[in-house]
Amino acid sequence: MGPVRIGIHTGLQHVSFADVQALWRDAEAAGIDWISVWDHFYPAAVGDVDGPNLEAVSCHAALAASTSRARVGCLVYSAGYRHPAVLANAAATIDHISEGRLEFGIGAGWLQTEYDAYGIPFESPGTRIRRLDEAVQVIRSLWTEPATDFDGEFYTLRGARCEPKPVQSPARIWIGGSGKSKMLPLVGRRADGWNAPFQAPESWAQQWDVVREHASAAGRDPDTIAAAVNLGLALGPDDSAVERKRGDLPAQYGPIAGFLEPGILVCTPDEAVERCSTYIDAGADWLVFAMRPPFDREAFDLLVDEVLPHLPRATEPGSGGT
Repeated sequence: MGPVRIGIHTGLQHVSFADVQALWRDAEAAGIDWISVWDHFYPAAVGDVDGPNLEAVSCHAALAASTSRARVGCLVYSAGYRHPAVLANAAATIDHISEGRLEFGIGAGWLQTEYDAYGIPFESPGTRIRRLDEAVQVIRSLWTEPATDFDGEFYTLRGARCEPKPVQSPARIWIGGSGKSKMLPLVGRRADGWNAPFQAPESWAQQWDVVREHASAAGRDPDTIAAAVNLGLALGPDDSAVERKRGDLPAQYGPIAGFLEPGILVCTPDEAVERCSTYIDAGADWLVFAMRPPFDREAFDLLVDEVLPHLPRATEPGSGGT
């Protein structure tokens, strides 16, 4: 079981900025290696359109300015919401704000309610993945080349520039998602890191094998791709508390709570150590724990005090490889 780095992924729905910022700072003080935000305009639960939801790019920048050590990320920006050149420039600036701690995640997008409400075309899965592929190519070129010319199905650039470049050279691009026929092959070809949310250990391991196979087929070393799993966090100190936490899941995840539960740690700390070890043995070098408002501070404290000390932790947050 190799060393692992630990993150938290903070939801931005139904929460004040002061509360989410306080969690960021407490996480960094507790030695968490990674803190990230999501990219949604509405609360990220199917059918939930009421209530506040803080915007991703501005919160990502605020996260960078509110911390000093942890990696700062987004899991994941939707390729359909912004032109990739806009994202490339914003992310490069965030890397400067954070002094080189950016973790940039991007995906195909999935919450159709937001697309429909804002008049953004919700394309077929295959089209969204092709758009994502081009977005990754555009962003990487803008970050690494003096000027970018690009002719694609979705994007055309002529002498496009992104200055300043990120502090990191290169900055890492994560692709988030699953799907063996289209998404995972794209990860294998293009990504520096892969993240899959709410996966049972066996499912995650199978998908990671697919990513590695496609990386090898593309002439890449699979060991250069970072691997993360995003897990829900509902720890309780005993079985009675765990059952109470299970009953509370719909307040955080809405009607899809039952569907997501295989990827949520609804258990005691001892059981969580065993479960986390399974992901690590399968190849995960980042474990990122999702915290959706209302934030479960008891579960966070149990994670820090009774789970993490029993996992093989990497000594530094790190920016490249694993």
